[in-house]
Amino acid sequence: MPAYGYVILVAGIVGWFTPFVIAHRQAISASTVDKRARWGILLQFVAFTLLWQGHFWLRQLAPARLAVCIALFGLAILLSWTSARALGRHMRVDAALGDEHKLVRSGPYGLVRNPIYTSMLLLMCAIAVVVTPWQLFIASLVLFVIGTEIRVRTEEKLLAARFGDEFQKYKKSVPAYIPLLY
Repeated sequence: MPAYGYVILVAGIVGWFTPFVIAHRQAISASTVDKRARWGILLQFVAFTLLWQGHFWLRQLAPARLAVCIALFGLAILLSWTSARALGRHMRVDAALGDEHKLVRSGPYGLVRNPIYTSMLLLMCAIAVVVTPWQLFIASLVLFVIGTEIRVRTEEKLLAARFGDEFQKYKKSVPAYIPLLY
């Protein structure tokens, strides 16, 4: 892979990750935490690690792959920044709620309930399109989906317990990950 391929990968990953670092600094402490979501985080981490297990440094970087990679990174970065901004001080790594937590439905949360996980999927695809053989990508995707489902189910139980009917209405009207797909 040429040097500019690595620059694009690093820039895309840093561009995606930066808003979460900024938002985490502003986060307020949680009053309710469900640590079971950490199993999902572990599976998502393994999924991303698996992407890098092929001999990616030997792969040719076709212009079409590069274009797809850049487009996917662009979408992932846009979603990560807008999602982190919409969540603001409610941003947490764990499945957790603070005392003053509000049900966020603005910005990308008006399109999908879990835009951060959608952005993670786009990030995964952006990386995979240039570094990962399809067999590893499929295995990685399976682990990512399982890990994400663990996290989403845990987080949505907390939201349902806190916001009741308001959350149920939101859940029925806004798809989980992909706009227009319920």
